[in-house]
Amino acid sequence: MSETALSATAPSGAAPAVVLLSGGLDSATVLACCVRDGFAPHALSFDYGQRHRTELDAARRVAKAGGAVRQEVIELNLSQFGGSALTDNFEVPKDRDESTMAAEIPITYVPARNTVFLSVALGWAEVLGAKDIYVGVNAVDYSGYPDCRPEFLRAFETLANLATKAGVEGDRFQVHAPLIDLTKAEIIALGLSLNVDYGLTHSCYDPVDGRACGRCDSCRLRLAGFEAAGATDPAPYAVRSDA
Repeated sequence: MSETALSATAPSGAAPAVVLLSGGLDSATVLACCVRDGFAPHALSFDYGQRHRTELDAARRVAKAGGAVRQEVIELNLSQFGGSALTDNFEVPKDRDESTMAAEIPITYVPARNTVFLSVALGWAEVLGAKDIYVGVNAVDYSGYPDCRPEFLRAFETLANLATKAGVEGDRFQVHAPLIDLTKAEIIALGLSLNVDYGLTHSCYDPVDGRACGRCDSCRLRLAGFEAAGATDPAPYAVRSDA
């Protein structure tokens, strides 16, 4: 575990909360929601063998700019298992329309990733004395990931309160997913209202020389979201479908 000391300070007396921070658009918005809700955010990021490790640089930028009082980057090499285009030598799908994205669980799904990440977040929360975990999952746009559904989060919350000393002794954990029912355009509008700098973020699954490819599912949903929100995406792209 590597710790990054940050210059931001939490409001005096604020309760700690753990925020899963990938460095993408959604997680940056969730960090802003955590600050809005009055918590002292502790950002948790993962170096998990992902092909888009550029997101870790973005996570550090977002944590510093977004008011995190501390960031931890956990090394957890899921590429040892593979099974996903993000952690294996599978081709990342490109140039797909939304109906195609919605047709099946995509090859960019990383097996059990959110379960693993939330479990680590739960452990850190218990050490911090935090009862709240923030995660940027979203069930509206066409990600198709089974671990982005409300029923998964409810089940994990139940597990958290059964499997921890804090939960057994009466400190109830809550998993916050403020973006769960929002469209990408609504997420962007929310983030802009909270002064999120989306130029610091990175959402691409298959970056080109550090720039977003503009063609993977994540890029296409992001660009469409900015267009629907009436805003311009400030992130650098190799190709822009909104150009």
